[in-house]
Amino acid sequence: MHIDALKTLVVDALEELKARDIAVLDVSRLTSVTDLMVVASGTSSRHLAALSDKVIQAAKEQGMPPLGVEGESGADWVLVDLGDVVVHIMLPETRDLYDLERLWADLPSDGVALEEEAHGTP
Repeated sequence: MHIDALKTLVVDALEELKARDIAVLDVSRLTSVTDLMVVASGTSSRHLAALSDKVIQAAKEQGMPPLGVEGESGADWVLVDLGDVVVHIMLPETRDLYDLERLWADLPSDGVALEEEAHGTP
């Protein structure tokens, strides 16, 4: 499935169950792990579980079962790994604490700079 179609599938599934503050982050220049991260908020642990179940179901129906799912039962953060798209569904307090949007926006877009920072060289 093309990455744009997968992104649309994820966002539509989240919107259908009223996820809040959906953000799509293009991290393809920053990491080789994934191309897009989708971050969304839910209102309760039960809502997070319903949102993640909806994303998983929609992906499976399109022949894209998740590579992994973390934090499903009673969690304040659920991660659904769809390969090219990684979905983070969080309670608002957890989202504020980890602030993934700012974290990924603040990283340098040059892979060399990332490697230098990791090794403590300027």
